Parts: sequence; C-alpha cells; structure tokens
Amino acid sequence: MVFRRLLAALLHNPQLVERLSESRPIRRAAQLTAFALLQLQLRGHDAARRLRALADQPPGALRRRVVRFKDTFTEELRRGVRDRPGQQKGPGAKA
Repeated sequence: MVFRRLLAALLHNPQLVERLSESRPIRRAAQLTAFALLQLQLRGHDAARRLRALADQPPGALRRRVVRFKDTFTEELRRGVRDRPGQQKGPGAKA
C-alpha cells in the first residue's frame, strides 16, 4: 500500500516524468513499441487486402485452391513418410 502511494506520487511529478522520458532506455522502449505497432498495422492492412482479393475471386476459385493445397500437402506427407531414412517399413518389420 505504501509502495503504491510512493510510486503514484513519483509518477505524478512532471519533472521526474520528463527526465525519465529523456533517458536512453525509455526512448528506446518507445521506439521499439512504435516500430512493433507500425509493423502490426501494416501486416493487418496487407492481410485485409489479401482477404478482399480472395473474396473478389469467382466462387469456385477458392475451392480449387483449397483442393490443390490439400492434394499437394497429402502427397508431400506420403512422400515424407515413405522416404524416412532408417525407419522400419511397417509394424513388426526387422532391420
């Protein structure tokens, strides 16, 4: 309780807040925060643009892309399981 009041009193001191804002660690933290927020905003705009582009395609286009992705993923998964080095071929198989 006492610590909270002391901290509140310090943070309400304009001279202290100004001196802290001019310190290198606080400035750097503010720069990093601003950079992160800007990057998130840009990525959000980019994702929204891509979603709008997908929504503007003909109805069957998205379905074809999903089916093509599923087929490619399944084929790569089968190929990866088949080509595992040093693995047994099946249950009970001996090397």
